[in-house]
Amino acid sequence: MKSKKNILIIEDHALTAFALKTSLQVMDFCGDIFESQNAKDAYKILENHRIDLILMDLGLPDINGVEATKKIREKNKNVKIIILTSHSEKDEVQDCLEAGINAYCTKDIKPDKLAAVIRDVIDGSMYFDSSVSEFVMQKTSNHSLNRDSVSVKDCYNLTQKEKRVLILLSSGFSNQQIAKNLSISVNTTKVHVCSILQKLGVEDRTQAAIKAIRENIIL
Repeated sequence: MKSKKNILIIEDHALTAFALKTSLQVMDFCGDIFESQNAKDAYKILENHRIDLILMDLGLPDINGVEATKKIREKNKNVKIIILTSHSEKDEVQDCLEAGINAYCTKDIKPDKLAAVIRDVIDGSMYFDSSVSEFVMQKTSNHSLNRDSVSVKDCYNLTQKEKRVLILLSSGFSNQQIAKNLSISVNTTKVHVCSILQKLGVEDRTQAAIKAIRENIIL
């Protein structure tokens, strides 16, 4: 990222907002940092300033973060939206997905990890906290893949075998099932999965599947 990014914090809890702003101010990619305690004021900021990324609390006093995200998406398809929440319910996650968020994090996320998530999201990636990533994977993989015709983009330098593993992984296959399907050992499957994680820049197989499906790496 060459240019600095303007960030809007939408958070009604003063201490949390202060902590977020303090963390962001030392990040080299951050430009101007705006703050709002509610959705109504946030809309005004978005109308009058260029905002590249939003850190959105779900429990806002006037309108919840999901509805705020939907309204923002009606006018701005390009701004990145990261949800920050103190809890994670499946219905809530589903609503956030449908609203068009780019990432879903819990508020106990460490500053260095949040910085990494923000960088990745600005670069076009998606991120979901490990507490909900399995649920998200189930939802995304419900868009069933036809493994006989699906292919993988050549944007991450994956080998042909890794591409086949990624397709199966994104369909919800376990390592054992992948090994059986490809007639390889489980240990070899694990090696391929580890390589895929490294190349995609994700932490686990669930995040790899989410990234592959949500970013259209799998065609």
